[in-house]
Amino acid sequence: MYRVNPTRRDFLKILGLGAASTVLPGCLNTTKANRAAKKPNIVFLLADDLGFKDVGFQGGHIKTPNIDKLAREGTRLDQFYVQPVCSPTRSSLMTGRYPIRCGLQIGVVRPWAQHGLPLQERTLAEALKDAGYTTAICGKWHLGHLSSQYLPTSRGFDHQYGHYNGALDYFTHIRDKGLDWHRNDRPLQEEGYATDLIADESVHIIQQHNVSRPLFLYVPFNAVHSPFQAPQPYIDMYNNITNKRRRIYAAMVTCMDDAIGRIVQALYERGLKRNTLIIFCSDNGGVNSAGSNGPLRGQKGQLYEGGIRVPAVALWPGVLKAGAVVKEPLHIVDMYPTLLKLAGARLEQPLPIDGKDAWPTITDGKSSPHEEILHNVTTAAGAIRRGDWKLVYNGSIGANNTGPVDKKVFELFNIAKDPYEKNNLADKYPQKFDELKRRLEHYANEAVKPNIPPNKMPKDFKVPKVWGHPE
Repeated sequence: MYRVNPTRRDFLKILGLGAASTVLPGCLNTTKANRAAKKPNIVFLLADDLGFKDVGFQGGHIKTPNIDKLAREGTRLDQFYVQPVCSPTRSSLMTGRYPIRCGLQIGVVRPWAQHGLPLQERTLAEALKDAGYTTAICGKWHLGHLSSQYLPTSRGFDHQYGHYNGALDYFTHIRDKGLDWHRNDRPLQEEGYATDLIADESVHIIQQHNVSRPLFLYVPFNAVHSPFQAPQPYIDMYNNITNKRRRIYAAMVTCMDDAIGRIVQALYERGLKRNTLIIFCSDNGGVNSAGSNGPLRGQKGQLYEGGIRVPAVALWPGVLKAGAVVKEPLHIVDMYPTLLKLAGARLEQPLPIDGKDAWPTITDGKSSPHEEILHNVTTAAGAIRRGDWKLVYNGSIGANNTGPVDKKVFELFNIAKDPYEKNNLADKYPQKFDELKRRLEHYANEAVKPNIPPNKMPKDFKVPKVWGHPE
């Protein structure tokens, strides 16, 4: 059984979405080969701003028993990379393409942005839906709400629940005086703590799912992104932490962990877990003022390891080896082709993808499918990894930087020998430096023009009563 803190009962609210479907028997007695041959259910759990060492299985002090159980029962992806901030990571997952292809390489989609994930992009949800999946998102979208065309139900999701922007109030669901809480892309007035509500909806979707079709359930929590808010019983669990922000942050992490436990337990109770692939990771590194990236250099927004290397686990009982650790570098763009192949979905599409099929690496210990991984590149900063080598350009500059830069600082690291990026080897290995610099310049030349909204709300912007366009 997955652990659920009993104090949560004060916050739960059962949501009615429709008639229950017939519960079919689980496939507990099927062979590994038969389970792998079926189209698996896919549950993708995405934390927001969770640091590399904010979970117990990475040595963190915060209570995360349910995530730790996933790590014990599943396969850890020890060098799993994402983008340094929210929207670019989400676009990478949804398209299998680097953000430089989508104009999302700088910053995030702001509430007042006049853009989102380009409409010509084929999303993971669309591809899985075409392959016969029921598709649902519960949580944070953050890929555009300019018009109804940009909203989840227009991008391949049969069901939507949650919010479009980041940094909304966890209790009121307000962002900048506008309501940002929706079901099926219609405004929803609802009481409750956001993490709990997202778990409620996810559990209900699992309970009501028609098991004659495979399920893709995408659960992008807004936890543990600011504002730092948590139910009081969780805060009381960490009275030993004197720093208020860190105390509330720890409470938010444990509350999210309980939510994950409830979702996984729901899969058990429906008999779905034996044919369900569960993936858990964070969308970027932690913010050092609240979370912890351990010994990794840097934090959210930066291209050092602390900003882009995140805790990650893949679990599929009987298919993926329990307790295994994959040391090969992978990137979230790989989830797109990997999941589509497992689902028997069509891989052919007009827009070329950057992701690679990571399944042989995850299951059989094969080498990384990548010759190189682009971490990001803009006019202000960039980073690329090629084998064990990583080149960083202006690594201390944040991902939201939109102005010119006065400096050009290049650093070359051997990540295999120096995972904490302490020793700049650019002068010692000039040929390797030139090789990676040319590759970074190659991607810079391929990048489309970035969409860059102001980081601060324009003075003439009128906050809507309801975010999004439910026309």
